Amino acid sequence: MEEKLMSKKKPAFPISELLNDYLVDYKRVSEIPIFYDDLLRFAGSVVVYDKNDEDTLWVRVYYTDSERAEIDLSLKKVYTILYSDGNEDIIKYLNIDAVDYCTFGNSKPFRVKVRNILNDNFIYFYVKKNDASRVYGLELEHMLSPYNLNFLVYQNTLIEEHIAGIAGDVFIKNMLPKCSESEKAQIAKEFVKFNERAMVRYLGDMRSYNYVIIPIHDFDQVIYNIRAIDFDQQCYEGKLKVYRPQFFKENYEMVKLVQEKLQESSINQYKIEERSMVAKRFLSFEVRIEELIHCMKNDTISTEKNIALLKEQTYELTSDVNFKRSKNMGELLKHTLDYVRRNYQKPLTRF
Repeated sequence: MEEKLMSKKKPAFPISELLNDYLVDYKRVSEIPIFYDDLLRFAGSVVVYDKNDEDTLWVRVYYTDSERAEIDLSLKKVYTILYSDGNEDIIKYLNIDAVDYCTFGNSKPFRVKVRNILNDNFIYFYVKKNDASRVYGLELEHMLSPYNLNFLVYQNTLIEEHIAGIAGDVFIKNMLPKCSESEKAQIAKEFVKFNERAMVRYLGDMRSYNYVIIPIHDFDQVIYNIRAIDFDQQCYEGKLKVYRPQFFKENYEMVKLVQEKLQESSINQYKIEERSMVAKRFLSFEVRIEELIHCMKNDTISTEKNIALLKEQTYELTSDVNFKRSKNMGELLKHTLDYVRRNYQKPLTRF
């Protein structure tokens, strides 16, 4: 069960001076006119329900008239910085339709809905407390996954773009049963790759509500991608199983799908494919990843107990003495990526 698999609550870790310098170098730092704590000054809230009248675990917050105008203007400026070049000429065409707050989970984010009043197109972004774990996770996702990520930090605040898709738990419950047999086989393949990608870069807690399923129409078929949306469990937990989505009960239907649709030889093939792609992405971003890992080696993003457990379990899996000699999460990640590059054709685990 998750209570035994994971720690009860991961603390937020501050951005170190070294990590901040890295973020400045790679244009992830930008001055913004509003902070996370400013949004906490809401006067009240109402529960947000979905179209089936079920609680979404988000509340829509509202502010006093004296603060609303200033907050709206500041959020519009954040939008121009995140999605454009900061040009404020477009502000007159923007409207802040909603500011929602989620008390579920570690990050307690604000979700901001911005609408273009000329055509009613809208987009979301998130305002969160800064956390070094999440920043490392976002950067590694940007470099080692098939997806680019847009985010910025300033002092204690993190601004993230919205990752569009169908929440994994919603997809599994409402849409997976309606998929064709060939679509189910393709989803099973993607889950194997997603599972492998999370493990080799130590991204934990990929329960079904922490990733999205993205359907893409391709000629006469629909293909499905799986994309992580929550990164605050990067390199924190000690149990290796936490970094393997297959071990969470929320993913049981996906695991069952893999077992029903894929033979072991196919599973190993897809693992090798994903490891190969991770190795190629590493080479594309080698200097940048090395700089990020250097920051991680000199940072505190986990506990001594978790580090000791993870290096022992990874050593038992690989028999690579480098893991046993690792002193921190940065060294563990470095040796994992090196191991994958050397041994990407040798799947280590059974699904």
